[in-house]
Amino acid sequence: MAQPDSKKIFFENLSGAGKAIAVLTSGGDAQGMNGAVRAVVRMGLYVGAKVYFIHEGYQGMVDGGDNIKEATWESVSSMLQLGGTVIGSARCKEFRTHEGRLKAAHNLVQRGITNLCVIGGDGSLTGANLFKEEWSGLLNELVEQGLIEADAVQKYSALHIVGMVGSIDNDFCGTDMTIGTDSALHRIIEVVDAIMTTAQSHQRTFVLEVMGRHCGYLALVSGLACGADWVLIPEMPPEDGWEEKMCQKLSATRSRGTRLNIIIVAEGAIDRHGKPITSSFVKDLVVKCLGFDTRVTILGHVQRGGTPSAFDRILASRMGVEAVLALLETTANTPACVVSLCGNQSVRVPLMECVQMTQEVQKAMDQKRFEEAVKLRGRSFENNLKTYKLLAHRKPESELPTSNFNVAVLNVGAPAAGMNAAVRSAVRVGISEGHKMFAVSDGFEGFYKGQIKEVKWGDVGGWTGQGGSLLGTKRTLPAKHVEKIAEQMRKHNINALLIIGGFEAFESLLQLYEARANYEEFCIPMCMLPATISNNVPGTDLSIGADTALNAIVETCDRIKQSASGTKRRVFIIETMGGYCGYLATVGGLASGADAAYIYEEPFDIKELQANVEHLTEKMKTSIQRGLVLRNENCNENYTTDFIYQLYSEEGRGVFDCRKNVLGHMQQGGAPSPFDRNFGTKISAKAMQWVSKKLVETFRQGRVFANTEDSCCLLGMRRRTLVFQPVVQLKDETDFVHRIPKEQWWLKLRPLMKILAKYKTSYDVSDSGQLEHVVHNRPKDSDASVAM
Repeated sequence: MAQPDSKKIFFENLSGAGKAIAVLTSGGDAQGMNGAVRAVVRMGLYVGAKVYFIHEGYQGMVDGGDNIKEATWESVSSMLQLGGTVIGSARCKEFRTHEGRLKAAHNLVQRGITNLCVIGGDGSLTGANLFKEEWSGLLNELVEQGLIEADAVQKYSALHIVGMVGSIDNDFCGTDMTIGTDSALHRIIEVVDAIMTTAQSHQRTFVLEVMGRHCGYLALVSGLACGADWVLIPEMPPEDGWEEKMCQKLSATRSRGTRLNIIIVAEGAIDRHGKPITSSFVKDLVVKCLGFDTRVTILGHVQRGGTPSAFDRILASRMGVEAVLALLETTANTPACVVSLCGNQSVRVPLMECVQMTQEVQKAMDQKRFEEAVKLRGRSFENNLKTYKLLAHRKPESELPTSNFNVAVLNVGAPAAGMNAAVRSAVRVGISEGHKMFAVSDGFEGFYKGQIKEVKWGDVGGWTGQGGSLLGTKRTLPAKHVEKIAEQMRKHNINALLIIGGFEAFESLLQLYEARANYEEFCIPMCMLPATISNNVPGTDLSIGADTALNAIVETCDRIKQSASGTKRRVFIIETMGGYCGYLATVGGLASGADAAYIYEEPFDIKELQANVEHLTEKMKTSIQRGLVLRNENCNENYTTDFIYQLYSEEGRGVFDCRKNVLGHMQQGGAPSPFDRNFGTKISAKAMQWVSKKLVETFRQGRVFANTEDSCCLLGMRRRTLVFQPVVQLKDETDFVHRIPKEQWWLKLRPLMKILAKYKTSYDVSDSGQLEHVVHNRPKDSDASVAM
């Protein structure tokens, strides 16, 4: 282990001894809040702090008594998969008064609590900041009233606040995603997918009203994820005369043979004059103007309910741990901060900067400065809106540019959910840019056989929600068929190539780059989008399809654990896919509350297996009823799933029994998650814009000629930014034998999983948040967040 220095502090150097931390959830509930509470409690206890639950939010803090209870390790068991908030939430008028905050301060001081972790929206966090600012004055008042001793003012002189944003609306500036948003999108998309089948049966139009009184994020992203015909949001009201334009769009869609229309309305949608646009108004408009059979579905509190998604569980766990680290590092002068997500990193931003920016959005909307409101929402929101407009609203043929370029798109490798959304996006953006788009069936096998045909705008309608690969995909690499592929490229005059796939796609692009020396047909712009459930492609933190696979793992683990409810103590050994890459086992283990996850990247031996069994046996004797152990399929050729199952069965005899389950190809199947639909759509749109730019740059003397490294790239998410990287430069970062990158960011999450499973371990906090300013916390060139 590296020696700690000023830049790299290790977790064992941080101590919470003598500190008392209280955690509360306030305002509206959101799925994932329980995961955040669990992480705060377990990390707090791990560092030696006392941790308290405050039940019923600020109301519980004001009322005191049994509402403020000391938390134990066991008290947060089995809550990770639960929706809502187990410790309760309530609106509290009393806390808004000085007298209420005085009572709350008294209740905290009595228990020695000076560290508060608040999980809620901007109102809850603003209240916490005011409480912090008034703290010393409140203590002096308590002394004057004889309720606390004078030395308590010195002993508890400062109140430290760290916030986490729990809100399904994703309406808080300073973070890419709030806890609960992804789960709410899951609920919406589940409903949309179900509605689309009945709408197609009857040729119906459906108007869906989703939550978002002040923020249109849910409406916008769900519209993007399901390919809605029209979306109405408060930040960007439609231009005057929108009613006629919308009806023309719906009519045109029907005339092209589509049997359904979907319109999504945010509950706070307004027109340019501030007049509300309701779902019933939209329905009546469609019926009156077009006579279409139209229905309204108001989703309401369904969006808040249900089990949290894998994304929200991981986000909540990471944020909860980061919140405890932030509290450990606070001084009397540290401002209250919010733990946020920027790209793929946890960051800390000043709470009041975030609140002020959030209020600025509303002010801009109230003053009808809508373009500014969209910008203030952040680059992720702005990019979602641009992408939606690009894909949903087809320009007339006469308005399209004519580039005379032919672009081919194909899928390579194993199927991954979200591939179809990426193809749809590529085709529609390509057509908008004036290109002719060609689809290649069955990867490079279909390419050399000539399975290539032109694809039009309408051909990819309804593709976003389809799992697998509608184009067909094969693992065949191009090297053996280069000559035939070059011949097909000549025949169809292909000027650019977009490859969507996993490790095989990466290898294919390298082979095509090398083939440029002998075949000029490959001297064209070529781009790859990573799409694989294994998430094992170099040059990107995330791949299309991995989130859907994680949700499949987490849902299965939840059901498997539930199957043991009411039985004797039981441990489940679960095998995940991923080849030699342990991403699914590790991150799936974190999201499902696993006790251990065995992977190839972190070698283990019989001694470690034995220690894990003993650790689990001890926990089973004292508290938990069910244990969960994940094993990556290729983690070790000798310690197979059967071996580990038999070892745990034998060593746990008399304490627990064992069951095993191999998840297999169910991880590749199913409808893509909202994240994968959105991620695939956005990065594909960005890739096609890059292709268009490269085509113009490399067009000389009547032909395209591109032979530089930067004309053959992979588009990947690196920490906070989407980056185009020459594939030839990624060779050194790749372990080709085991088909994984040499360095993988998610390995830093493994100690976190172990800590939450009660293991003693080191935790590298060198990446932990330095306080950043909200207006500067995104790189200028980042126009897409990892979070949707």
